[in-house]
Order: sequence, then structure tokens, then C-alpha cells
Amino acid sequence: MKNINKDQILASSSGWVASLLNFFPGLGTGYIYQRRWLPYFLTAGAVLVWFALGIFLQGDKEPNQSDQLIGLAGLFFISVVTVIEAYLAYKKSLKLLEVKDKK
Repeated sequence: MKNINKDQILASSSGWVASLLNFFPGLGTGYIYQRRWLPYFLTAGAVLVWFALGIFLQGDKEPNQSDQLIGLAGLFFISVVTVIEAYLAYKKSLKLLEVKDKK
């Protein structure tokens, strides 16, 4: 039985599906699709910290529209960063497998 390494698993996934899953929910679910657990938990932690920071800074007052936009912009930023990172990791694993196949 042949062992499958991490790069082969990542290269067998689809880069655009992982990017799409990271963008729309915005919680790093594309990392679950790619079976990359550390980036998933780091993304989930960043989202939780962003929510906790918003709740802490808000205090007892009602959030106004600018506060809501700042919160959404932060989540959008996290989503965009994870989309780019997931796609770049996919491309990197493809290149590594091509180099190993040529050897």
C-alpha cells in the first residue's frame, strides 16, 4: 500500500473550490476541504478574536452602522486572506509534485 503525503492530498483537491469555501462562509471551511487543520483552527481563532474584540469594545451601547461596517470589513479581510493563502498553497503543492515526478 502506498502512503499518501500531505502535498499529494492538497494537490488532489481543487484550488478554486477551496478558495470559494474560504470566501463565502468566511470561516476557513476550505481548509477542511483541503485537510489542512492548523490553518483552519488559526482562521477560526482569528474570527473568534475579531468577534470578542467587537463585543468588548462595544460595551453596553448599541452598535451603530459604522461599527457594523467595521465588523463586516474585518470578516471580509479574513476571508480574502484565506482565499489567497489556500490557492497559493494549492499551487505550491502542484509544483512540488511536478518536481518530484521529474526526479
